Amino acid sequence: MRELKKYKQFLQEEDGMGTVEIILIIVVLVGLVIIFKDQITKIVQTIFAKISNQTNKI
Repeated sequence: MRELKKYKQFLQEEDGMGTVEIILIIVVLVGLVIIFKDQITKIVQTIFAKISNQTNKI
């Protein structure tokens, strides 16, 4: 009986992140990507260009 009570308490705990918090984090991240899209694209292109140049040297 005691184990069943602990199990019920475990299911009713509301600790941790909920769905709303995760959705808000995703929305903020998507917003940042949209705002800094050009800068992120330039950085990624520069990184891939350096990788390509360095692999050709090997």
